[in-house]
Amino acid sequence: MAKRRPNGGGTITQRKDGRYQGAAYVTDTDGNRVRKFVYGATYDEANVKLGKLQQQEREGVPVPSRSWSVGDWLNYWIDHIVKPNREFNTYSKYESKVRLYLLPHLGKTSITRLTPAKVRSVMALLTREEVPAPTRFEVLRTLRNALNRAVKEEILTRNVALLVDMPKVDTDKGKAWNPSEAIRFLYAARAHRFFAAFVLVLVLGLRRSELLGLRRQDINFETGQFTPVKQVQRVKGKGLVLKNLKTDSSSAPLPLPNFCARALEQRFELQDLERQIAGDKWHQDPDHDVIFSNEHGGLTDPVGFGRTFVRLLKRSGVRRITLRIARKTCASLLAYLKVHPKVAQKIMRHSEIKMTLDIYTQIVGDSEREAVDMLAELLENPLLG
Repeated sequence: MAKRRPNGGGTITQRKDGRYQGAAYVTDTDGNRVRKFVYGATYDEANVKLGKLQQQEREGVPVPSRSWSVGDWLNYWIDHIVKPNREFNTYSKYESKVRLYLLPHLGKTSITRLTPAKVRSVMALLTREEVPAPTRFEVLRTLRNALNRAVKEEILTRNVALLVDMPKVDTDKGKAWNPSEAIRFLYAARAHRFFAAFVLVLVLGLRRSELLGLRRQDINFETGQFTPVKQVQRVKGKGLVLKNLKTDSSSAPLPLPNFCARALEQRFELQDLERQIAGDKWHQDPDHDVIFSNEHGGLTDPVGFGRTFVRLLKRSGVRRITLRIARKTCASLLAYLKVHPKVAQKIMRHSEIKMTLDIYTQIVGDSEREAVDMLAELLENPLLG
């Protein structure tokens, strides 16, 4: 016989199979009052679960209005949250991790029954299948982001993926060039039409997408600074497009040392010559007067630019690194010159001091100019002396 419970305390009854069933009315995510059941091997176990359910109700946390599987939620998250609101590259990255790794292993699991142990076992399985550590890192990060949104929408009360340690990724493979290697590369690239682009990568640490989105109107030779505003991205169905930079800090003004200014002036002259040679085939958008256009005035494909970097690497004989790591050479060169970390952080535009020490300023000051001029001088002498 069930024990008598106080008014509003729900009910606990014993089932024919010997287990105990607790029931209480709670609010679901659609705002409806529904009867929710919990189960336990003993009366006390069912009572504890029922108490947690009612405590959740008192705190205003609704129960899910439907039984989501992990696969149902991931597909919903990708199609209705990520795709309409994020850049195509971000959507593509998340979609591939969901389709290739998460759905096959977790798709049929109830989202409310997903546990840290289950997530951990999937990550161990991916390790045994020799999935690279960087990929496993992105898989777990994708799951964390998806479950964070489920918590935000009150489908879950906690994100179990946060309790699973992220895979360790070897960061030693990306060692930046030292000053000697940077100079050797620039010497080999001196005659290339994108020489100025590589100068800006190494001296100022510009990212590839914002470098290719740099326009003539963004450069101010009189004040000795420039302000990146746009970036080149590939959008499905549209091809290459110019988009605004993601954050205000990404479009802060940067110092333009003489070495970089002269390289850009030479690039302007060469681009004018390319325009004359192309004639009627030149199709540059007047509103998108990008500096590092292709031979016919169009936007340059970031992937193709990366391939150009690789070809010049082979010609120079310098230790091979990725273009992303080449950008970090700026930080290593500034450190080599003993530039204060906060000044280097302003040049590199890092948002946190643990990347180079504090939130950087949007005003180009004398200290930043001096540091960047020191770096330019280091690179300039062996090249143009």
